[in-house]
Amino acid sequence: MTEQTVTGATDKDRVLIFDTTLRDGEQSPGATMTHEEKLEIAELLDEMGVDIIEAGFPIASEGDFAAVSEIAKRAKNSVICGLSRAKVMDIDRCWEAVKHAKRPRIHTFIGTSPLHRAIPNLTMDEMIDVIHDTVTHARNLCDNVQWSPMDATRTERDYLCRVVETAIKAGATTINIPDTVGYSAPRESAEIIRMLIESVPGADEVVFATHCHNDLGMATANALAAVDAGARQIECTINGLGERAGNTALEEVVMAIKVRNDIMPYYTGVDSRKIMNISRKVSTVSGFPVQYNKAIVGKNAFAHESGIHQDGMLKNAETFEIMRPEDVGLSESNLVMGKHSGRHAFREKLKDLGYDLGENQLNDAFVQFKALADRKKDIFDDDLIAIVDNAGATAANARIHVKFLRVICGTEAPQSADLVLEIDGVEHRKTEKGDGPVDAAFNAIKALFPHQARLQLYQVHAVTEGTDAQATVSVRLEENGKIATGQASDTDTIVASARAYVNALNKLLVRREKTAPLDVVSDAS
Repeated sequence: MTEQTVTGATDKDRVLIFDTTLRDGEQSPGATMTHEEKLEIAELLDEMGVDIIEAGFPIASEGDFAAVSEIAKRAKNSVICGLSRAKVMDIDRCWEAVKHAKRPRIHTFIGTSPLHRAIPNLTMDEMIDVIHDTVTHARNLCDNVQWSPMDATRTERDYLCRVVETAIKAGATTINIPDTVGYSAPRESAEIIRMLIESVPGADEVVFATHCHNDLGMATANALAAVDAGARQIECTINGLGERAGNTALEEVVMAIKVRNDIMPYYTGVDSRKIMNISRKVSTVSGFPVQYNKAIVGKNAFAHESGIHQDGMLKNAETFEIMRPEDVGLSESNLVMGKHSGRHAFREKLKDLGYDLGENQLNDAFVQFKALADRKKDIFDDDLIAIVDNAGATAANARIHVKFLRVICGTEAPQSADLVLEIDGVEHRKTEKGDGPVDAAFNAIKALFPHQARLQLYQVHAVTEGTDAQATVSVRLEENGKIATGQASDTDTIVASARAYVNALNKLLVRREKTAPLDVVSDAS
């Protein structure tokens, strides 16, 4: 048991954490991750004590299959799960990917609400037969089978009991109840779980899970209400990443159970001190910045500006903090780094911030740190975090890199950008005009690497205070329905903009290669 174990706790008090960042989280428009990024996130999840990692949807693409398979081979502790529709070919493909794991799981699903039954045009009885046959097939391959009735919260209650009973009789070991469209409210979420446990034969022999979306802002509340009613597995993602308004946030449910153990007498196996590090990593690779006022991991989560709050904090931190920053892996900010700091001090500081970099990553980050220290007097923790994120933002196998940029801007038009890109190992140069320096830089990128992608989002925010602060730029591109988001930081906003655009473009190229072999509906949630 971990630091979160409650004295006298029994297995009935244990809440399993099922992380679906790599599957449901990656379905966020623009959140595509590379193969290497998926492996790194899976390793972090495994190390932090996540019970089950849903590594992907193996039949969706060759890339998904390869990622799930490799994660399964590498996992040391977590159950590795793959998603499959209620089709024999999906289930077989899923098993081929997860069978390499020490502890594999097949997760199969079908939509059971009236709206979703109409899609395959199945009668209620025909769907029962499909559920029985496919769950039986999955159980013949793997002794750990999870089944989900997609859109469960909008399924008729009598029919929901019937399909759950069928899945249990066919051999499902975990029954997940998804609130696919974020339609439910806490009381209803609890009522559904309680009804199933009390009414369905064999319910006491399986684990019930809850999977909530945040469309009405109630995902965390719905998940915790389900636990109170008897669910013992929460499906969630890092930072609440997911389609539309996102999923239940892992960090929120883990810390809610830990902080309010007086009214929620449960525990998880997650080492909460690793939360901040993986939150930053997921934000970087997905290109989705964490909002400043996000619970637990937001920049302002432990910030106090009000005079009354500051005075209280100085006298006793517990007056306005219900948890310690170090409980989630957040260290106190200090101005300890500068242009004379050495490699050893830099490494130790990064470890304090939750980063344990390999030698090559450390070297890249240290070079960027020295360059920043020459331009910026004070180096804050947030600056160091931006450096590490920047170093990892561009994949090692990315096709396009920004090598040089000079812009001419000011009140006299036209503004222009002189840009050198390295494309597939060869440098190319172009000067383009635009409506401002950012537009000129983006026009130069388009001229050097022609594409049809449309700019959907351009966002800038300062990493720290001051006129010498680094700017973090987020860029979202869309091409033929495929969306990719890129981020980059620099004290020069135009340089950060060009790099963010290129990072998004590189991810879009990855998405071009990830074409599904068939029309896959992949939301079991």
